[in-house]
Amino acid sequence: MRFPAAREEFTSMRDHFEPNILYEDNHILVVLKEQNLASCPDETGDENLLDLLKAYIRVKYEKKGNVYLGLVHRLDRPTGGVMVFAKTSKAAARLTAQMQTGDFEKRYLAVLNGAPQEKEGRLVNYLKKNTVNNTVYLSTQGTDGAKPAVLDYRVCEEKGPYALAEIRLHTGRSHQIRVQMAGVGHPVYGDMKYGGEKAQKGKLALWAYSLSFTHPVLKERMRFMAEPPADEIPWKAFEVRAAVRPV
Repeated sequence: MRFPAAREEFTSMRDHFEPNILYEDNHILVVLKEQNLASCPDETGDENLLDLLKAYIRVKYEKKGNVYLGLVHRLDRPTGGVMVFAKTSKAAARLTAQMQTGDFEKRYLAVLNGAPQEKEGRLVNYLKKNTVNNTVYLSTQGTDGAKPAVLDYRVCEEKGPYALAEIRLHTGRSHQIRVQMAGVGHPVYGDMKYGGEKAQKGKLALWAYSLSFTHPVLKERMRFMAEPPADEIPWKAFEVRAAVRPV
């Protein structure tokens, strides 16, 4: 399977924004989000992928007035990888329904500080978000505001003090992978927020490499994949392509 390469950094002004498009039709837009770019508008007022894509559509198709583009899911700001946006409200509703039924599959690659003793397993926790400092922490069932978080992980390769893991999300909580992996003592490389004593400076080594769903109109099963930047630390220490699963 062909892996689209991660694109170079966009120009700082974004006047001529050209997204890395993996697929586009009248109903959906699948793109590669760069790291450290917000998925959608937030309280910082920083530029974000949703608004940049709306501007791209407005220019490309010479649309006047407001452009509709539905945010189906998010990636944390420091996380890069594959995202899908809906170009119609009908497509947005159907993709959202797939997320609720589990038909919308998200897989990530992460470099962890050390490998869990069990090389393959499932983590089930309850997470609660502190909206004041934008921090998520482990909680307990029944705690007000706590939501269930479930993921499957598989250690693919170990190199010294680090491990490459594939992670499949079953829920889409904010900071979920980072909090759950840190909770078992193996934070994501470069995670200064949740890494604790193991935190190391560097770009967060978390990448949404695979996204699968049923096309909201064509009803065809689709999968989009993109590798993390192979020439960057710590990814270049691992055989990333050998780690990913074909299905």
